[in-house]
Amino acid sequence: MATTGRLVVGVTGASGAIYAQRFLRQAARHYAEVFLTLSEQAVQVAATELGLTISKQDFSTQAWLGEDLPNIRLLDDRNYFTPPASGSFRHDGMVIVPCSMGTAGRIANGISNDLVTRAADVCLKEGRKLILVPREMPWNLIMLRNLTALAEAGATVLPACPAWYQSPKSLEDLADTVVARILQQLGVDQHLMKEWMVE
Repeated sequence: MATTGRLVVGVTGASGAIYAQRFLRQAARHYAEVFLTLSEQAVQVAATELGLTISKQDFSTQAWLGEDLPNIRLLDDRNYFTPPASGSFRHDGMVIVPCSMGTAGRIANGISNDLVTRAADVCLKEGRKLILVPREMPWNLIMLRNLTALAEAGATVLPACPAWYQSPKSLEDLADTVVARILQQLGVDQHLMKEWMVE
């Protein structure tokens, strides 16, 4: 278990709940504190795609992630009186996985209507690492412009595009190719996927 570092994670209602599930398991191993925000739609998508019942009122990482991970702290997505809502709270970055295009659009246009968008806005204004993992296709012109604006503002746009060159044997292996790239962007020494042409 990690002993240092703080990470903020937002999970929104885009398809791709497996990416959030697999990423959070890894994040808990690399960061002492993980501040998590779940949208209502994220809970619904997890139920649809993973067959899991997640209670925000009685949250358990065991129920969702299959492990007891006490360093993951669920925050109220409507409560701005939480650490990530303020620039005075120092952390190592924020990942929104998966990131809905609605969420990306609100962040790109400075609309902070929940804790995910507020925390992302804080990252941009403070010059902190912000990684958005959209899972949508195709992208229309509005989406492209919003993602361009986010990249210009300093965010990393990391689409959930699994890699096949590692010969994945399962959906979990495939999802982990995306999780590995997120971890690399955070500067984490990950072991899910080998570097290209490195033994």
